Amino acid sequence: MKSIKHFTILFLVLLMSSPALQARQSEDEKAIMKAIETIFDGMRAGDSAMVSSAFRKDAIMQTIGRNSDGDFQLFNGSLNRFLQAVGTPHDEVWDERIANVKIKVDANLGHAWVPYSFYRGETFSHCGVNSFQFFKGADGWKAFSIVDTRRPDNCLEDL
Repeated sequence: MKSIKHFTILFLVLLMSSPALQARQSEDEKAIMKAIETIFDGMRAGDSAMVSSAFRKDAIMQTIGRNSDGDFQLFNGSLNRFLQAVGTPHDEVWDERIANVKIKVDANLGHAWVPYSFYRGETFSHCGVNSFQFFKGADGWKAFSIVDTRRPDNCLEDL
């Protein structure tokens, strides 16, 4: 009988703490989503400072694509080169449209799976998925890694 009482108390404690845990995770997920939106809003505005504010300074940028032989390869990029490209005036707006974002959080680690379609102005360029890794430090959630795929077709229909 005593074990049933202990089990009941433990169950109630876990049940009562669950909403607080869910609310906390929800706030973290909202903060990560805000960082993602900052990146893409900054790209549309051509504002490299805005984009930079969502990244750690040592962020890793990579792309999975095909090499000249047609084989898939992991290409390393550079946050500085990306920021320079965003901030360099260009005729068309860089519009990365996202949908069905999935965010997972554990403690100070966040992951976001972000399907996208990229447009230069109104012209479709390519689509794929961004896989972001985030770290929550004293300055909030910052992306420390992004790996994306890029393809000219076979895009998700709901983007």
